[in-house]
Amino acid sequence: MELTERKKKVLRSVVDLYIRTAEPVGSKAITELPDMKYSSATIRNEMAELTAMGYLEQPHTSAGRIPSAAGYRLYVDELMMDYRLSIDETKSISSAIEEKMQRVDKMVEKVAKLVSQATDLPAISAASRQGSACVKRFDLILAGQGSFILVLMLGGEQVVNKLIKLPLNVGETDLKLLSAVLNASMTDIPLDGFTAELMEKVMRSAGAAASLVPVILDFTQETLKNSDSTRVAVTGQARLLSLPEYRDVDKAQRVMDSIDEEALANLPAVMEGANGTKVLVGPENVADELKDTSVVMTKFDIGDGMQGMIGVVGPTRMDYAKVTARLSYFAESLSKMFGKPEQPQQPKLPEPSKEG
Repeated sequence: MELTERKKKVLRSVVDLYIRTAEPVGSKAITELPDMKYSSATIRNEMAELTAMGYLEQPHTSAGRIPSAAGYRLYVDELMMDYRLSIDETKSISSAIEEKMQRVDKMVEKVAKLVSQATDLPAISAASRQGSACVKRFDLILAGQGSFILVLMLGGEQVVNKLIKLPLNVGETDLKLLSAVLNASMTDIPLDGFTAELMEKVMRSAGAAASLVPVILDFTQETLKNSDSTRVAVTGQARLLSLPEYRDVDKAQRVMDSIDEEALANLPAVMEGANGTKVLVGPENVADELKDTSVVMTKFDIGDGMQGMIGVVGPTRMDYAKVTARLSYFAESLSKMFGKPEQPQQPKLPEPSKEG
């Protein structure tokens, strides 16, 4: 059977109605739509053929139809209409994003909460580094009697430091030598390049400060490991309980248990190489427990070599057009926010008079 334009129109109408009502859709409801100029018999025949083609399903308790995973996939890829955000929606999202989010880990948690509030669905937010982190420069600064500060400058001008005790036999001249050796031997090396052979090589060149090399190497490896890790935040799982698909407590609990940071930590990898918004419908999902749900995700640029990702998890019956529009607006706004330099806050001007 051929998937004609009429079949596509009927399928789109079934998905749109099911998203709004959460009830199986009958041919009568389709024929009552203002843009549907076909007879009830024609609609019934088209729905029967869409069912035979695998795009619709018929629950045993009803004569109506609901979309299948394949039906949702076709809807997302070809049929759904663009959703235009209202002025109130754009203002609400923009004002929430403008709040200060200085640290990446705090930002990830905050963004997840904002997305969950805006979509009324469980939300995931993640931040990960693009490519491997490495040290661009080592500085060893004498900090007074018996200690020095190890300063690591990473890519993207990220700086970390650690106060380290100084052996009695090591002075400022020894630190300068060690600093030169570190910058000659241990910069621009990814985490897996810090081997025992490298440590031995640096220790042989470090003179009296050789005993500090293992301490510096341990801190450097720990820093690079933390820098390479993906920060993930998930929130809003309880929002599923208000949806008809999750009135079964056991089913709701299984899905909610699967929506956590550990289970969804590999979603950023799914987005690698993807452009725009990505939708995983039902069985396409990364976890078996999510086979009856859909995940919608999109990326944004944090800067400093960091990539952000936001997404939502919900029933396959979710309003894909509205959700993708809101996520896209979030992503665009976040990229702009992270891409612009901090500006001094200007005093608010009084609202212009509406008279005249």
